[in-house]
Amino acid sequence: MSKMTRKRYSAEFKAKVALEAIRGELTISQLGAKHGVHQTMVNAWKKQALENLSTVFEGKPEAGKACEEDIEKLHAKIGQLVVERDFSAKAFGR
Repeated sequence: MSKMTRKRYSAEFKAKVALEAIRGELTISQLGAKHGVHQTMVNAWKKQALENLSTVFEGKPEAGKACEEDIEKLHAKIGQLVVERDFSAKAFGR
């Protein structure tokens, strides 16, 4: 008896197939045949995508805060470098 390995699909592939299923341009069986996956998997990915769709928009404000913190750190570093440059210029008489 040969050992069968389970095929793993990337998140991008699952999202692509689920999006096509949500669009409804092809039937579930047509999508399964097109992408080489079983209809049950297409339905499961579609269901999972629809259930978790609201979480896509939850991360935006936190990402914005992280960017603002990074910008503040960069501005502080720029200020420090400007002070060091000016100090060095005065020390060398420029």
